Amino acid sequence: MKTSRSFEIFAIVFAMVFALVYVVAVEQNYALFTYHPITYSLGWGVQAPADGPAMYWFGWMATAALAGGVSALVACRLPLGLTRFLRPALAWLVPLGVLLAFGYMLSSFFLR
Repeated sequence: MKTSRSFEIFAIVFAMVFALVYVVAVEQNYALFTYHPITYSLGWGVQAPADGPAMYWFGWMATAALAGGVSALVACRLPLGLTRFLRPALAWLVPLGVLLAFGYMLSSFFLR
């Protein structure tokens, strides 16, 4: 199956930017919204726990998806000469690097 070059660029840039922004969003707590499961409510931005735990994971995913989508759409509009260095391997290597970064960030939980 043959795909268009625009879709390849979109997929590669989205995978790279999503992974990079996700690790920054988790580390710096840049959640687009906060979910409060006890009260079944959403609040914009990072909010303190109210009547139970606050879940930021959904907000981190939304932040990364928004940044990845916008970046990928912008990359699709660039001339092909500027995007010729984008190889499909980058869609795997960058998220793999982020996975290793998460392993390092969480190593204190496993090495007690």
